[in-house]
Amino acid sequence: MARSSDSPVTYLLRDPQAKKPTPINCIVRFDNQRINVGTGFRILPAYWNLKTNRVKNVVDATDKDNINSFLNDLEYTIKEIVTELRSMRNLTTEAVRARVDSYLKPSPPVPEPIEPALFTFIADFIHAAPNRVNIETGKHIERRTIQKYQTVLKVLREFADSYKRRIDFDTIDLDFYDAFTSYLTSTKGFATNNVGKYFQTLKVFLNDASARGIAVKQDYRSRKFKVVKEDADNVYLSELELKRLEELDLSKSERLERVRDLFLVGCYTGLRFSDLTNLRPEYIKNGLIRIEQQKTSDKVVIPCHETVTVMLNKYKGALPRSISNQKMNDYLKEVCQLAGIDSKESKAQTKGGKRITKSFEKWQMVSTHTARRSFATNMYLLGIPALTIMQITGHRTEKAFMRYIKLDREQHAKVMATHWQKQL
Repeated sequence: MARSSDSPVTYLLRDPQAKKPTPINCIVRFDNQRINVGTGFRILPAYWNLKTNRVKNVVDATDKDNINSFLNDLEYTIKEIVTELRSMRNLTTEAVRARVDSYLKPSPPVPEPIEPALFTFIADFIHAAPNRVNIETGKHIERRTIQKYQTVLKVLREFADSYKRRIDFDTIDLDFYDAFTSYLTSTKGFATNNVGKYFQTLKVFLNDASARGIAVKQDYRSRKFKVVKEDADNVYLSELELKRLEELDLSKSERLERVRDLFLVGCYTGLRFSDLTNLRPEYIKNGLIRIEQQKTSDKVVIPCHETVTVMLNKYKGALPRSISNQKMNDYLKEVCQLAGIDSKESKAQTKGGKRITKSFEKWQMVSTHTARRSFATNMYLLGIPALTIMQITGHRTEKAFMRYIKLDREQHAKVMATHWQKQL
């Protein structure tokens, strides 16, 4: 292959008179400038073709094809480099040499970092989650739960970038607990209950790993490695407020009327939003609602309150079709504002390590879950025993139930007075 007249490359032997193999040098010329580049190959001068600047096609030159192929590729690459640098107006000896050196001695690829075994395990756990069945409910893992798993893994990886130690099964100890808590609280600015959910989910991963025989540091079972939690200032709607909702004329807005009616059924059944939107006529017989709760698979029997019966008759036994939880929450706030549910309420929570209290009008704090909390609280205020209400709400302990309902000291006193009156 003869060198073309416009080629900046010429190959020359270092010692054309040598009796033994001599280095093949590459001479690069451009704009009256010149640099020498070593090719790394040697050849016996007797095997070198001075016209083509390539190794002769002779039997004794056993490496001729490999050498000539390399020389061809190098010449082509240098031509491309010179053309590109000229177009960029950066055609200097320094720039050309740097690019040629980079081609001849490329930097070794940076190996992908090997993830800790813990992260690999969690990733596999998440991948298998859609096919996993909850042994307590017999149902597949919900999509929202899987999303929570993914979020926890993402934040763990972010934390690992700044943590002074490698995060793995053998380093999940109390030092990790303190550092991760600080990260979630100070760096991420999470509220206390959100921080608790991260550790609760992490324990799910660690328990599964331990059950599979993986050596897991047992600090995570310590009482000091706790899932932090604080009572949330959530609201409930009183019987009077529910009556105002029921009497609100929404005939000009079918959208709001349907949301209001569905919400009221929740307030008098205690059903979660997922169960409420799944309530069918066949579940209701002789004034009783019999349904298997979607979240826990517990079967509950709920008597139909007068308001529930009115709504079922209004919609011919089938409640309004469901909408997304987010839209339902938005529309509920609009309905409650129209109903004048605007008393001043305060909401306190620990966020970013600081106790923050904010004031809201009550309608701003209403959500679909307010229906279930209103049911539990109002039924308790009526004097219905907590254990009876718990059969419907599904609370496992009376302590958990009492934290769930929202009563002040005066209301507790009224409940006690009601019980005394019944005994007269």
